[in-house]
Amino acid sequence: MTNYDPTSTGTLDVVQEPATEMQAPTEFGAAEIAEEPTGTGVASMLGTEAAAALPEAEATPTVAAPPKPAMLPPFPIALRHVSGSYVGIANSFELDLRVDVDGARPMRRMSGDFVRIIGSTRTYFGSFVIDSLVITNTKAGEVIRGLGRFTFSASHPVLEVTIPRRRFFQPAAPATVRFLTTTNQLGATYVCSWGSPFFRSVTLQTETVSDVPAPLFTSYDTGSLPSGGPARTLSVVTAYAEAGIEVIPAAAGPVIDIAEAAGNHMWSDAELMASMATHFTHYGTAPHWDLWQLQCLEHELGPSLLGIMFDSQGRQGCAVFNFSMGGTTPDQLRTQLYCHVHELGHCFNLMHSWQKSLAKPAGVDNPSALSWMNYPQKYAGGGTGAFWAAFPFQFIDNEIVHLRHAFRAAIIPEGNPFTIGAAEIDPQVMSDPVEDVSGLDFRIEPVHSSFLLGEPVVVELRLSSFDKRPRMVHGHLSPQTSGVSIAVARPDGRAVRFEPLVDHLVSRDPQPLQEGKELSETAYLGSGKHGLYFEQPGTYKVRGIYHAPDGSRVMSNVTRIRVRYPATQEDNDVAELMLGEQQGALFALRGSDAEHLRAGNDALDTVIEKYGKHPLATYARYQKAFNAARAFKLVDDAAPKRLSVRAPDIARAQSLMNAVSAPTTRLDEISKAQGFDRLAVTLEAAGNSEGASQVRQTSQKLRAASRR
Repeated sequence: MTNYDPTSTGTLDVVQEPATEMQAPTEFGAAEIAEEPTGTGVASMLGTEAAAALPEAEATPTVAAPPKPAMLPPFPIALRHVSGSYVGIANSFELDLRVDVDGARPMRRMSGDFVRIIGSTRTYFGSFVIDSLVITNTKAGEVIRGLGRFTFSASHPVLEVTIPRRRFFQPAAPATVRFLTTTNQLGATYVCSWGSPFFRSVTLQTETVSDVPAPLFTSYDTGSLPSGGPARTLSVVTAYAEAGIEVIPAAAGPVIDIAEAAGNHMWSDAELMASMATHFTHYGTAPHWDLWQLQCLEHELGPSLLGIMFDSQGRQGCAVFNFSMGGTTPDQLRTQLYCHVHELGHCFNLMHSWQKSLAKPAGVDNPSALSWMNYPQKYAGGGTGAFWAAFPFQFIDNEIVHLRHAFRAAIIPEGNPFTIGAAEIDPQVMSDPVEDVSGLDFRIEPVHSSFLLGEPVVVELRLSSFDKRPRMVHGHLSPQTSGVSIAVARPDGRAVRFEPLVDHLVSRDPQPLQEGKELSETAYLGSGKHGLYFEQPGTYKVRGIYHAPDGSRVMSNVTRIRVRYPATQEDNDVAELMLGEQQGALFALRGSDAEHLRAGNDALDTVIEKYGKHPLATYARYQKAFNAARAFKLVDDAAPKRLSVRAPDIARAQSLMNAVSAPTTRLDEISKAQGFDRLAVTLEAAGNSEGASQVRQTSQKLRAASRR
């Protein structure tokens, strides 16, 4: 009968090693003793047991031996580190073991993953981590022992790992892994062969758009400018190698020719996600150690956006934008290195330094962290200049622990969504602060007093100063920039963190906000990385947290959002069509041509065609209008120059925008204005300056109306 607990199976050693390997009564093993150049006599050459077994030699006359010359002390020979990855099989389970006790920045932990093997199939079974180790050096080797945390109920939760010590020029020794109960009863035993000095490996496929100026980034000498670490040449590969992660560059295709876009070199979130879905060969498969990165010139949000992780549900892709950081000066190369490493860190499920408390399990916010995952301009130790002067170009310890030892689903692409396995957070985040002397007032209000079930939930965020002294602020009020966090308390009492579908890395330094002045922005909260947030009728409580440049957490008011029950069968039918996760993604992206979102687009088409007079049909028309108003680029290997472009449909966009901008529709004024802004850009690009001017005037009137 098959036992489904990999810690309690019988012993089955698959990796065959010489029997003396684990039995040798010395630190180095029998083979090493035989090669010891300083040994004399039979016992040292063959071992005491072998020497005793030799036949006695005949007696010979005793002759006085000449005096021996003085012996120099043996030259110390360095031993191999035992840290790294190992793999072994027992019964129907493969154990991938990670040992982290010596070498560069040892975290004194062990971890591992089990894969179940049935015939020709392999299925991930579970993971474990040992956070506290007892390490003993014995004659048999290094013995490492500790109690593990498992993702499953393990009958034998104690691990004892024995690794013989070898000299640095000898092959690495295997690790014998024994699983025991807390009363020391033996369970499964695995003999794991040495795999790699790295703890994990991932392939990275980087594609480049033709308008990115040459030379492309390769490496940066950290000694070129003052910093807090040793001078060395770092690339993306070596930066992660220092953290114990092997990044293996994968072959990329030819450069993507942006000329096909007829001057439209800016990229939208929707285009990036669609391109990954079309182009990345592993997209949408089971969890896998592969990532895709696109090097572009500029995002449609402007030059201050340096990079994004645009696949937050699967964490498989990111993009970097070279418009404001491309070049070969030391500061440009430094920024490029930082941006590449930072965005890939998000793909490994690392949060920003000032947002650790919003993860699950919660960490500690650390805006003073000298880490790849902090923003230089948010560094609490003095801002951008102080950050770079002290930054050692590395991850901090708790990030290293995550990269090396996080449970598999929490780090592997296509595992858990970004930051956490479930979006729950401590409900206390909804509580009022004990004290707030920031001098800032942060307000959040819904654009409607109540919402129909299935209606996109939009809120307005406002930041103002009531301090007579100017307060330094950043203007990034959208949750997409991580300058603001949003907590949502659901009708059932669970508190979750709203996480937008796309996370943007911005590089704008703080600016003073004068007393009485206000910054404002709207944000769509209906759908994000964890799917839908307002999919049930009831009353929700929403609170915002503004992450100030000095590290302060400025809490907003708690606003209530009521989602009404359907009043008619038509309300119910339309809600069903509006509430799919693909539809939510389309509202977040403001439309998309992506093939993987076709079902969502079809559902919205049905709303327009079958329920065109229903109030929620306005939102379906709006995302169709916004998407029609822009050209849509797609990285496509089947296209002659690897880029296919769908031209904007200006007539359709104008018709739909005129329909949704009527005063009787439920679409808020800011969203209407943003739609007309998009249309104006397209008209200008098409040579219709007069039409663009008229559309901009309409947009300005709508924005003025929203401030009344």
